[in-house]
Amino acid sequence: MADATALPSLARKIGTCTGIALAAAAVLLVSVMVAVSVGAVAIPLATVWGVALDRILPGIVTPGWSAGRANIVWEIRFPRVVLAGLVGAGLGLVGAALQSVTRNPLADPHLLGISSGGAFGAIAALLHTGLFLGLLTVPLMAFGGALVATVLVLGVAQLAGASSADRLVLAGVAVSFVIMAGANILIFLGDPRATHTVVFWMLGGLGLAQWSHLIWPMAVLLPCGFWLWAQAGRLNAMSLGDETAASLGIEVGRFRLAVFVAAALITGVMVAFSGLIGFVGLMMPHLVRLVVGGDNARVLPASALAGAVFLIWADALARVAVAPEDMPIGVVTGLVGGVFFIWMMARRP
Repeated sequence: MADATALPSLARKIGTCTGIALAAAAVLLVSVMVAVSVGAVAIPLATVWGVALDRILPGIVTPGWSAGRANIVWEIRFPRVVLAGLVGAGLGLVGAALQSVTRNPLADPHLLGISSGGAFGAIAALLHTGLFLGLLTVPLMAFGGALVATVLVLGVAQLAGASSADRLVLAGVAVSFVIMAGANILIFLGDPRATHTVVFWMLGGLGLAQWSHLIWPMAVLLPCGFWLWAQAGRLNAMSLGDETAASLGIEVGRFRLAVFVAAALITGVMVAFSGLIGFVGLMMPHLVRLVVGGDNARVLPASALAGAVFLIWADALARVAVAPEDMPIGVVTGLVGGVFFIWMMARRP
């Protein structure tokens, strides 16, 4: 009898999850299409759909648009919007994982200094070392910088005798200031002709997105994201405290380091292709927990989806706010994130 009553309940849960997944996919698809249509030159949604179908399934539609519009849609805007989705998903996912593994609601790749480390490595590659490994140089050096920043944050917290749950953000902020000072020195000593490009990149921007570049953030996000999602149970235990996690057989120190390495890898690669974009990892996990609860099996994918949708719309706003100029997307996320930060502090007891 228990099994008979459990089957309808299981079926309802599966149906609910399927419905939510389909709704989320629809929201993401609509966001992508609308974002591609807006910009300095507005393009009708019908043309966007037509160009996409023509490139994916040649011959299925009859082209009724100019080659110039097709180029804008497929070669310029689509790669940019897809990159925005990948970066937003990565930062949202990392923020959710870091907040759980540190038991700190303010944990975020930007505030913990991971983004600053990635920026340092990327700036060193762009201004000083050159692309000695080709296209992989900037992502690899950004990952190296993010990983070094992670080790420094953990080391400072250990040296100060601070637990990872209460003062890790302070250690991250301190390390971030030091690293960004070093990054500014690299900019000062670098080629003055490249300074404007690097400064714009530090403010965050997706204008250089290309189809050939998207394979790298995707190749990092998918395996690391699935690994973090597979660790949802452990992350739930870590969010209850180190003692609770250890009592459940989790090697706390090793697991926390593994999560930080995955976070550094995702953040470093995203920073390499998008520049510094803050607050996405801070905001998205808090917002989705209001909807899906605290189970990381739901919070992690929901944070990734929310981050993708948010950054797609933020980039669309950045493109039209001061058109035909291209506003750095970090300005938009910083403004929204600052207001969110104030709101979060005000609602906490």
